[in-house]
Amino acid sequence: MPSFLTALSAFLLFHLVPAAPAIRGRLVATMGRSGYITAYSILSLVLLAWVVVAAREAEDIVLWNTARWHYLTPFIMMPFAFFLIIAGLVQATPLSLSLRIGADLPAIAAVTRHPVLWGLLLWALAHLPPNGRLIPVLLFGAMAALAAMGFHRLDTKARRRMGPEGWSEAAGRTSILPFAAMLAGRAVPGAGRVLAVQAAAAAVIYAWFVLYGHAWLIGPSLRHGLDAYL
Repeated sequence: MPSFLTALSAFLLFHLVPAAPAIRGRLVATMGRSGYITAYSILSLVLLAWVVVAAREAEDIVLWNTARWHYLTPFIMMPFAFFLIIAGLVQATPLSLSLRIGADLPAIAAVTRHPVLWGLLLWALAHLPPNGRLIPVLLFGAMAALAAMGFHRLDTKARRRMGPEGWSEAAGRTSILPFAAMLAGRAVPGAGRVLAVQAAAAAVIYAWFVLYGHAWLIGPSLRHGLDAYL
């Protein structure tokens, strides 16, 4: 347990401390934006691997007995999480996390301006019910909290980068809460076709992940969880 808590604390601090504007600004000025992103990504993966290894080796405590419906939760929530993460990463945006920064609002902004964060939040929450033990609850609970904290942080960074007027104009055409801007009639128009293509791609990737990817990358086979429910 001490090793796991140390690894988890290091992972969380690594994602919280460099995000402070003063620290991040100095790092980008020293390393360059591409160098900073590359180093940040590599260290994130290393720390995540440390967390996973420590979690597997730590002594665990059962918090609740899993019922059949618990195993259904990730199968319901994860397709939406996959779609939001994939669409958010591949579409350039000035407002949130993405592989590219763009000047115009992407199609996914019609759903939410922070799709990657919502995808990560759904991913973490989906894995809580079928993992009724202390280590997974601490792990996925911390990941959910980290994702939820990102909404305000990313809004603050985008406002600083774009200026108050530019940010207000762009943010006014989207929303943090999924579909709120669309229901209010102020969302990005003409987004349906792009989102449909990316939803289809996410569905294919998710199907592969359920059948093969989860067991290959992480360990437990998702088919066993589905068998437990059925």
